[in-house]
Amino acid sequence: MPEDNLKVTEHSRDVAGLRFVYPVISRRAGGVSVGINLNINNACNWRCIYCQVPDLKLGTAPSVDLTLLEKELRGFLHELLHGDFMRTRVPEEARRINDIALSGNGEPTSAAEFAQVIELIGKLKRELALPEHIKLVLITNGSLLQRENVQRGLRQMAQLNGEVWFKLDRASEQGMARVNDTRSSLDKVRENLISAIACCPNTWLQTCWFALDGNAPSQQDEDDYLAFLNELLQRGSKPQGVLLYGIARASMQPEASRLQALSLEQMEHFAKRIRQLDVTVIVSE
Repeated sequence: MPEDNLKVTEHSRDVAGLRFVYPVISRRAGGVSVGINLNINNACNWRCIYCQVPDLKLGTAPSVDLTLLEKELRGFLHELLHGDFMRTRVPEEARRINDIALSGNGEPTSAAEFAQVIELIGKLKRELALPEHIKLVLITNGSLLQRENVQRGLRQMAQLNGEVWFKLDRASEQGMARVNDTRSSLDKVRENLISAIACCPNTWLQTCWFALDGNAPSQQDEDDYLAFLNELLQRGSKPQGVLLYGIARASMQPEASRLQALSLEQMEHFAKRIRQLDVTVIVSE
């Protein structure tokens, strides 16, 4: 196992020497996040221009070896709970398991075995008697939440202290095409978000807010986002809040040199407008 200490700015998928499981220090979570990478082929159905995955390609997750995943996850959780990984590899202020997170190198809900993976995590949480505060987090672009097996997995998540982070970087089709390189319709995004909230009420919007070619998101970008959120509220679907974050690690996409972080003041300006809709916002640079 590598000996380097974990850092907030590095989310290496091979730090533990495992195929599916990797630990990171999450700046938003405030502790160790046990990541599960179902997209070991670096394939995703979106291509966000700020994505940190090298050699990203268009596609879906390969077949998941559930037996190997169970072995890796059980072993690593046991090491975190009873071994010396925390003491030797993690800064003292972050020595707590905050969550098990389905994120990785692509869209995790593209795995055909998604619901089975959630069931497996639930089994191990019970078997290892994990503390109640340890959450199960799904980080998703939300594009496949119309699938029955994904919704089944989300309903199981709701019983496991589950939390969905649903990507909404821009709330116009032009903005999504520019930032996420997707042709998804805004109507589909809205309907899938409503489904996510219905299946797992602890659903947050996760929004990456940054400058492109030296230009901060426009007033129209902000207005589009607020209009989308307001319509959602009018339809009776309220997310838990918005995770508004900036760029902390370098993009591995061709547009990397065109991206710039915003100041905390710029982030807070937008957050203030969102809060006026009585929606919680957590800002991280």
